[in-house]
Amino acid sequence: MYAVVGCTDCEHLWLLKDPRAAETATCPQCGRTHRTEKLRRFVEDEDREAARQARSALLAKRGGNSEAFAETAHVAEMERDLDERGVDDREYIEGSGLDADEIDAAGERASAGQAGSSPSRPEIVREALRTLESPTADDVADYAAERGVPAEAARDLLEKLTRRGEASESRGTYRLL
Repeated sequence: MYAVVGCTDCEHLWLLKDPRAAETATCPQCGRTHRTEKLRRFVEDEDREAARQARSALLAKRGGNSEAFAETAHVAEMERDLDERGVDDREYIEGSGLDADEIDAAGERASAGQAGSSPSRPEIVREALRTLESPTADDVADYAAERGVPAEAARDLLEKLTRRGEASESRGTYRLL
């Protein structure tokens, strides 16, 4: 069961799946939490596509576009048309003057690099804090720079780790918590 419901604060309309299953629902636009039993149900239908179409019709009517909506295809039909007529990623990339094969290869290299043994930048900074004896910000930046992390990026990461409570600083010396 799907219901088209409306927010009492911002008047946003959205689809709610199985409105009797949950006690509350949150408006996706303004974030207000509503008791589902109190929400006004404009339309209820077993079919999700029918509920989507009803919501679209309500929005068109609200905007004064009922006639234009009546002349427009069903939402599901428009999505199928987009899939059939749309430009695929490869065509778009090549139309932009780029080599799609090179981009695919770069993506594969990047994925392989993530799955490989090379640690991330935050991990390198954490490793510096674990490995170095009484490390200062400069020590951590130097350690990270030797492993391919720019010194400024290492300092920023060190600051973030400290703010998040993952590291502490005392008299210019850092340690991992």
